[in-house]
Amino acid sequence: MAAGEDVIAVITQPDKPRGRGQKLSPSPVKELALAHGLRVLQPVKLKDPGFMAALRELAPELMVVTAYGRILTHEMLALPTVGFLNVHASLLPKYRGAAPVNWALIRGEKETGVTIMWVTYEVDTGPIFLQDKVAIREEDNAGTLAARLAQRGAELLVEALELLRQGKAIRKPQPEEGATYAPPITPGMRRLNWNLPAEEVCGWIRGLDPRPGAYTFLRGQRLKLFGARLRTSGNQSGAPGKVLGLQPDGLEIACGRGSITVKELQLAGHKRLPVADFQRGHLIVGETLE
Repeated sequence: MAAGEDVIAVITQPDKPRGRGQKLSPSPVKELALAHGLRVLQPVKLKDPGFMAALRELAPELMVVTAYGRILTHEMLALPTVGFLNVHASLLPKYRGAAPVNWALIRGEKETGVTIMWVTYEVDTGPIFLQDKVAIREEDNAGTLAARLAQRGAELLVEALELLRQGKAIRKPQPEEGATYAPPITPGMRRLNWNLPAEEVCGWIRGLDPRPGAYTFLRGQRLKLFGARLRTSGNQSGAPGKVLGLQPDGLEIACGRGSITVKELQLAGHKRLPVADFQRGHLIVGETLE
């Protein structure tokens, strides 16, 4: 809207139970749309005849999708007269799929980016309109990186819309060479394997921070870890998972090769705490995490 576009409707997920009370609550997308006086559509199923009738009545010229979480139907893709764009948080063809930000960090990438692409029925394989690289900072986690990519994605989308006004609808086919995938994060992926090298353990923690959170077990209790950094100056060593000590940059933990530090910990059912505060209530140095 600030870019001068006429946004005729916003499509988002149905309201869902959230929080401890499981109160039915709207998505942040719906809240923002209503705050701007926009019409909101929340189909339970994209093939619902009533939903599709409403879309046809709106007669959109262009539709844009980002992180919607559902496979769009052929009927939807054929509806806008100009086309259907996707704002995807990776440098396609790398990290096609549902969790590109998480996997870029898990795999230890030094840069990622944003792609504006034309949507086709095959997920994240359509022609590229615009792309821009974004450096991954040492202090990044999935939350901070996603926020930066969202900002750059919005800017890049506005650039794409201006090019469309000028009649420049760029369609660069994606190469299949170099294609990688970013599948959804499953519960089983979240448990840390301390036998891995420190670089990989650090990547898993950063890639799942702040949500859904990587975890391990401390004396049989589930423990989430946040704010991981690779420890490059430590001289201590120990069995994988052993808590080596409290360092200025965090709690040091041994891995299969090398060690990491983490800044915050959270036991199941408890608050997330800085490691110094956690250590006062739970003597963790010398323990072995599993």
